[in-house]
Amino acid sequence: MQWTELTIHTAAQAIDLVCDRLTALGYDSFIVDDEAQFEEFLETSRPYWDYVDDKLRESMRGLSQIRLYLQNGPDVPDTVSTLKSRLEELRQQYPAIDFGTLDIDLAGVRDEDWENSWKQYYQPLPIGRRLLVVPQWLRPENPEGRVEVLLDPGMIFGTGSHASTQMCMRELERAVQGGERVLDRGSGSGILSITALQLGAAHATGVDIDPKAEEIARRNAEINRLGADRFTALTGDVTRDEAMMQMLASSGWDIVLANIVADVIIPLCRVVPEFLQEQSIFVCSGILDTRLSDVIRAIEGAGMQVLSTERQDDWCRVTAALQQA
Repeated sequence: MQWTELTIHTAAQAIDLVCDRLTALGYDSFIVDDEAQFEEFLETSRPYWDYVDDKLRESMRGLSQIRLYLQNGPDVPDTVSTLKSRLEELRQQYPAIDFGTLDIDLAGVRDEDWENSWKQYYQPLPIGRRLLVVPQWLRPENPEGRVEVLLDPGMIFGTGSHASTQMCMRELERAVQGGERVLDRGSGSGILSITALQLGAAHATGVDIDPKAEEIARRNAEINRLGADRFTALTGDVTRDEAMMQMLASSGWDIVLANIVADVIIPLCRVVPEFLQEQSIFVCSGILDTRLSDVIRAIEGAGMQVLSTERQDDWCRVTAALQQA
């Protein structure tokens, strides 16, 4: 099916008004690209990352536009003409607001272009000595007999391409001997939980604050033929939800994972010992090398000792355990 992409060029001050008018005109699905909203999102969400790609930031510079899609047909020109008129009426209604040009650009888009083109960027990825991350729509040759971790990442962090995830996966290769119970805090796509299970862990529980992550992680587990008897996906924040913390702390974990960022790992360290047994390990990653000392200080301050660290690119992984008496 062929679609027409309409891009409405406006100004940051008018974004909300234009979106409201589009909704009133019956457009219930559109995409906003606005530098001001993007920067506000980064600022309010700062606790969840230490680093934002400069290329992403640059791609948003100066943008204030709204994109929507119309099914191709003979009525598209009339629809565009009507839309231009309604937006100009809006400009007249609010003369003090900067609406920008309100120009409309058109581009043709096929279903397969926007549904599948992104998949070309995901290819089978060998990690460590034994693992192979495989996009679930591919069936690659695997002559080395690597342990396959099948993924449909959706829009959730965790494809295996990031250094922080790769370091965790390599550490799981070493740590999983068979039969372990694994708690994955900040589980995202479920990649680390699934990796642990495919390596021989008995059960994994993935927890993420994003409710979409729960659905995606559960679906990825199903793709790997891992049922509810082996994988549990939950939504919540173990550092703030006392009931969830108590429930999880009573389960006796052998491996606790946190592939997040330093500003989340540091406060998490205070409660991690509640989840550990005498021989358990805590594996945390997503730590910029400039924050490594802060994380180690938090780990030791919580009564744990560092067993090992690893660096890849600008990122670090730390493995710790309860201090021995």
